[in-house]
Amino acid sequence: MVRQGFAALLDAQDGITVAGDAADGEQAVRAVRTHDPDVVLMDIRMPVLDGIEATRRIMAMPGDRHPKVLVLTTFDLDDYVFEALRAGASGFLLKDARADELVQAVRVVAAGDGLLAPTVTRRLIEEFARRPASSSARPARLNVLTPRETEVLELIAGGLSNGEIASRLVLAEQTVKTHVGRILTKLDLRDRAQAVVLAYESGLVRPSS
Repeated sequence: MVRQGFAALLDAQDGITVAGDAADGEQAVRAVRTHDPDVVLMDIRMPVLDGIEATRRIMAMPGDRHPKVLVLTTFDLDDYVFEALRAGASGFLLKDARADELVQAVRVVAAGDGLLAPTVTRRLIEEFARRPASSSARPARLNVLTPRETEVLELIAGGLSNGEIASRLVLAEQTVKTHVGRILTKLDLRDRAQAVVLAYESGLVRPSS
Protein backbone atom coordinates (compact mmCIF):
# COMPACT_ATOMS: atom_id res chain seq x y z
CA MET A 1 0.00 0.00 0.00
CA VAL A 2 2.84 2.37 0.81
CA ARG A 3 4.52 1.67 -2.53
CA GLN A 4 1.27 2.22 -4.41
CA GLY A 5 0.67 5.43 -2.48
CA PHE A 6 4.09 6.81 -3.43
CA ALA A 7 3.51 5.82 -7.05
CA ALA A 8 0.10 7.53 -7.18
CA LEU A 9 1.49 10.69 -5.58
CA LEU A 10 4.44 10.97 -7.96
CA ASP A 11 2.49 10.00 -11.08
CA ALA A 12 0.10 12.88 -10.42
CA GLN A 13 2.90 15.47 -10.62
CA ASP A 14 3.67 17.50 -13.72
CA GLY A 15 6.75 16.22 -15.49
CA ILE A 16 6.93 12.96 -13.52
CA THR A 17 5.85 9.58 -14.87
CA VAL A 18 6.10 6.41 -12.80
CA ALA A 19 7.55 3.76 -15.13
CA GLY A 20 7.11 0.81 -12.80
CA ASP A 21 7.36 -0.52 -9.27
CA ALA A 22 8.90 -3.54 -7.55
CA ALA A 23 8.18 -5.54 -4.42
CA ASP A 24 11.80 -6.56 -3.75
CA GLY A 25 15.36 -5.76 -4.72
CA GLU A 26 15.65 -8.30 -7.52
CA GLN A 27 12.46 -7.01 -9.12
CA ALA A 28 13.87 -3.48 -8.80
CA VAL A 29 17.02 -4.42 -10.73
CA ARG A 30 14.96 -6.09 -13.46
CA ALA A 31 12.61 -3.09 -13.65
CA VAL A 32 15.56 -0.74 -14.17
CA ARG A 33 16.81 -2.89 -17.05
CA THR A 34 13.34 -2.88 -18.60
CA HIS A 35 12.29 0.74 -18.10
CA ASP A 36 15.61 2.65 -17.95
CA PRO A 37 14.27 5.26 -15.47
CA ASP A 38 15.89 8.57 -14.57
CA VAL A 39 15.29 8.11 -10.83
CA VAL A 40 14.80 5.05 -8.62
CA LEU A 41 13.05 5.50 -5.27
CA MET A 42 14.64 2.72 -3.23
CA ASP A 43 13.78 1.23 0.14
CA ILE A 44 16.66 -0.10 2.26
CA ARG A 45 15.07 -3.15 3.81
CA MET A 46 13.35 -5.38 1.25
CA PRO A 47 12.90 -9.12 0.79
CA VAL A 48 15.10 -11.25 -1.53
CA LEU A 49 17.63 -8.44 -2.12
CA ASP A 50 18.10 -5.38 0.09
CA GLY A 51 18.25 -1.82 -1.21
CA ILE A 52 22.01 -1.49 -0.83
CA GLU A 53 22.82 -4.51 -2.97
CA ALA A 54 20.09 -3.59 -5.46
CA THR A 55 21.65 -0.10 -5.77
CA ARG A 56 25.10 -1.63 -6.24
CA ARG A 57 23.85 -3.89 -9.05
CA ILE A 58 22.02 -1.04 -10.75
CA MET A 59 25.11 1.17 -10.72
CA ALA A 60 27.22 -1.72 -12.06
CA MET A 61 25.03 -2.18 -15.14
CA PRO A 62 26.85 -1.74 -18.48
CA GLY A 63 26.82 1.68 -20.10
CA ASP A 64 27.59 5.24 -19.10
CA ARG A 65 24.05 6.19 -18.11
CA HIS A 66 22.67 5.04 -14.79
CA PRO A 67 19.58 6.20 -12.90
CA LYS A 68 19.87 8.36 -9.81
CA VAL A 69 18.92 6.37 -6.71
CA LEU A 70 17.00 8.14 -3.96
CA VAL A 71 16.86 6.04 -0.81
CA LEU A 72 13.98 6.19 1.66
CA THR A 73 15.10 5.44 5.19
CA THR A 74 14.10 5.74 8.84
CA PHE A 75 16.16 6.90 11.81
CA ASP A 76 16.55 3.30 12.94
CA LEU A 77 18.02 2.30 9.58
CA ASP A 78 20.42 5.21 9.13
CA ASP A 79 23.43 3.01 9.92
CA TYR A 80 23.06 1.85 6.31
CA VAL A 81 23.55 5.36 4.93
CA PHE A 82 27.30 5.10 4.38
CA GLU A 83 27.14 1.75 2.59
CA ALA A 84 24.30 2.89 0.35
CA LEU A 85 26.26 6.00 -0.65
CA ARG A 86 29.27 3.83 -1.40
CA ALA A 87 26.99 1.65 -3.52
CA GLY A 88 26.02 4.69 -5.59
CA ALA A 89 22.95 6.28 -3.99
CA SER A 90 22.53 9.97 -4.83
CA GLY A 91 20.33 10.94 -1.93
CA PHE A 92 18.37 10.06 1.16
CA LEU A 93 14.98 11.08 2.43
CA LEU A 94 13.34 10.10 5.70
CA LYS A 95 10.14 8.11 5.41
CA ASP A 96 8.25 10.62 7.55
CA ALA A 97 8.91 13.41 5.04
CA ARG A 98 5.91 15.35 3.76
CA ALA A 99 4.46 14.60 0.33
CA ASP A 100 5.81 17.86 -1.11
CA GLU A 101 9.29 17.03 0.25
CA LEU A 102 9.21 13.66 -1.51
CA VAL A 103 8.25 15.24 -4.82
CA GLN A 104 10.92 17.92 -4.46
CA ALA A 105 13.53 15.29 -3.56
CA VAL A 106 12.80 13.35 -6.75
CA ARG A 107 13.14 16.54 -8.80
CA VAL A 108 16.40 17.53 -7.08
CA VAL A 109 18.00 14.13 -7.61
CA ALA A 110 16.76 13.96 -11.20
CA ALA A 111 18.46 17.30 -11.87
CA GLY A 112 21.78 15.82 -10.78
CA ASP A 113 22.02 17.26 -7.30
CA GLY A 114 22.63 14.88 -4.41
CA LEU A 115 20.24 15.19 -1.50
CA LEU A 116 20.85 14.30 2.12
CA ALA A 117 18.20 14.98 4.75
CA PRO A 118 19.74 16.93 7.68
CA THR A 119 19.22 14.05 10.13
CA VAL A 120 20.83 11.62 7.70
CA THR A 121 23.76 13.99 7.18
CA ARG A 122 24.40 14.07 10.92
CA ARG A 123 24.34 10.29 11.10
CA LEU A 124 26.72 10.11 8.13
CA ILE A 125 29.19 12.38 9.94
CA GLU A 126 28.87 10.25 13.07
CA GLU A 127 29.75 7.19 10.97
CA PHE A 128 32.98 8.82 9.83
CA ALA A 129 33.70 9.97 13.39
CA ARG A 130 33.80 6.31 14.49
CA ARG A 131 36.36 5.44 11.84
CA PRO A 132 40.15 5.69 12.30
CA ALA A 133 41.53 9.11 11.44
CA SER A 134 42.91 9.42 7.92
CA SER A 135 46.42 10.59 7.20
CA SER A 136 46.82 14.37 7.46
CA ALA A 137 48.43 14.44 4.02
CA ARG A 138 46.24 15.86 1.27
CA PRO A 139 45.19 13.03 -1.08
CA ALA A 140 46.80 13.35 -4.51
CA ARG A 141 43.38 12.97 -6.14
CA LEU A 142 42.37 16.36 -4.73
CA ASN A 143 45.36 18.17 -6.23
CA VAL A 144 43.36 18.84 -9.41
CA LEU A 145 41.19 21.28 -7.45
CA THR A 146 41.94 24.97 -7.10
CA PRO A 147 42.05 26.45 -3.57
CA ARG A 148 38.57 27.91 -4.09
CA GLU A 149 37.19 24.60 -5.34
CA THR A 150 38.68 22.86 -2.31
CA GLU A 151 36.98 25.41 -0.08
CA VAL A 152 33.65 24.80 -1.82
CA LEU A 153 34.07 21.03 -1.45
CA GLU A 154 34.63 21.44 2.28
CA LEU A 155 31.40 23.42 2.57
CA ILE A 156 29.49 20.86 0.49
CA ALA A 157 30.66 18.23 2.97
CA GLY A 158 29.29 20.43 5.74
CA GLY A 159 25.86 20.09 4.19
CA LEU A 160 25.58 23.65 2.87
CA SER A 161 23.43 24.43 -0.16
CA ASN A 162 24.72 26.52 -3.08
CA GLY A 163 22.94 29.54 -1.65
CA GLU A 164 24.50 29.06 1.77
CA ILE A 165 27.95 28.56 0.24
CA ALA A 166 27.49 31.73 -1.81
CA SER A 167 26.61 33.66 1.34
CA ARG A 168 29.53 32.22 3.29
CA LEU A 169 32.09 32.97 0.56
CA VAL A 170 30.45 36.19 -0.67
CA LEU A 171 30.00 34.85 -4.18
CA ALA A 172 27.15 34.79 -6.68
CA GLU A 173 25.13 31.58 -6.45
CA GLN A 174 25.75 30.92 -10.15
CA THR A 175 29.50 31.12 -9.48
CA VAL A 176 29.15 28.53 -6.74
CA LYS A 177 27.14 26.30 -9.08
CA THR A 178 29.97 26.57 -11.61
CA HIS A 179 32.53 25.60 -8.95
CA VAL A 180 30.42 22.60 -7.91
CA GLY A 181 30.15 21.43 -11.51
CA ARG A 182 33.90 21.67 -11.99
CA ILE A 183 34.55 19.77 -8.75
CA LEU A 184 32.30 16.91 -9.83
CA THR A 185 33.86 16.81 -13.29
CA LYS A 186 37.47 16.93 -12.09
CA LEU A 187 36.94 14.26 -9.44
CA ASP A 188 34.68 12.11 -11.66
CA LEU A 189 31.81 12.20 -9.16
CA ARG A 190 28.12 11.72 -9.94
CA ASP A 191 26.71 14.30 -7.53
CA ARG A 192 27.05 16.16 -4.22
CA ALA A 193 26.34 13.06 -2.16
CA GLN A 194 29.40 11.36 -3.64
CA ALA A 195 31.40 14.54 -3.00
CA VAL A 196 30.46 14.39 0.69
CA VAL A 197 31.69 10.80 0.94
CA LEU A 198 34.99 11.65 -0.79
CA ALA A 199 35.60 14.70 1.40
CA TYR A 200 35.27 12.68 4.59
CA GLU A 201 36.85 9.48 3.31
CA SER A 202 39.93 11.34 2.08
CA GLY A 203 40.36 13.19 5.35
CA LEU A 204 39.86 16.59 3.70
CA VAL A 205 37.05 17.20 6.17
CA ARG A 206 36.84 15.69 9.64
CA PRO A 207 33.67 15.30 11.72
CA SER A 208 34.94 17.76 14.33
CA SER A 209 35.64 20.50 11.75
